[in-house]
Amino acid sequence: MKVLHVDHIGVAVSGIEAGRRFWEEILGLPFDGMETVSEQKVTTAFFPVGESEVELLEAVEPDSPVGRYLAKKGEGVHHIAFRVADIDEALSELKAKGIRLIDETPRLGAGGARIAFIHPKETQGVLVELCERGGRETRS
Repeated sequence: MKVLHVDHIGVAVSGIEAGRRFWEEILGLPFDGMETVSEQKVTTAFFPVGESEVELLEAVEPDSPVGRYLAKKGEGVHHIAFRVADIDEALSELKAKGIRLIDETPRLGAGGARIAFIHPKETQGVLVELCERGGRETRS
């Protein structure tokens, strides 16, 4: 598996607009748009930093994964995503090594990325996302 770099750090927030003020107005990071990912019941907002991004995650419904996370742990770092060259190859390699996965096959994430999550019990409690992108997608 070839890990290219940290793709993004996902931060669960109660409201994107409140979170956006800090990242954009206080830190001065550029806002790169919002997107709702219906399958995951989440709205995302991205703030690029070099080759990586900060991704704010707001639950669309309380029973969504991010909604449950917020109810249990409150706002904060939700996951770390690593950009990989080939997500199918990465998942095959992890399965061959006996690593427990949340996603056995990639699914569609924000910005058209192909994503998959590794179970946190394999990563000392950190939710790790693998992310494959064909190029920098534009968001609206």
